Amino acid sequence: MSNEIADRVQDALVELNAEFEVIDIDPAFTHTADFCARYGYDLEHSGNAILVASKRPVGHHVLCLATATTRLDVNRRVRGLMEVRKLSFASAELTVEVTGMEIGGVTPFGLPYHLPIYVDSRIMKLPKILVGGGNRSTKIFVNTEVFERMESVLIVEGLAQPLPA
Repeated sequence: MSNEIADRVQDALVELNAEFEVIDIDPAFTHTADFCARYGYDLEHSGNAILVASKRPVGHHVLCLATATTRLDVNRRVRGLMEVRKLSFASAELTVEVTGMEIGGVTPFGLPYHLPIYVDSRIMKLPKILVGGGNRSTKIFVNTEVFERMESVLIVEGLAQPLPA
């Protein structure tokens, strides 16, 4: 199944005419900070794709993408965009159920069509961003302009805030 998901992600990127590079990795280093330290990439050019789920009302989901040097503003910005009263980060089980991808491999590409994707505007200032490859053994280094061509993407100012020093 893991290869099928990676193929789905790469097929989606090809359909989008995205410029991207697939990086094969040791699954033990799938966490962003570990990956960057092991393979020599900057955290500033690495993204974390996180599924957020509503609790009141139940059943609304959105995938958020922010750089690894920021933290999602879940309680204000994301909640306001989703127009729900309460939400949280999705569990690993719910993430697999909704995206088909394991934690550590979640990416904004190859997702179900109905799933909204919020991309922090800081990402659009970068030429490329490193994201999950759909599984725990690949990462994708992709030109950020692709997000402007994705129907399900909303580029959001202030989706995330810099991590405290």
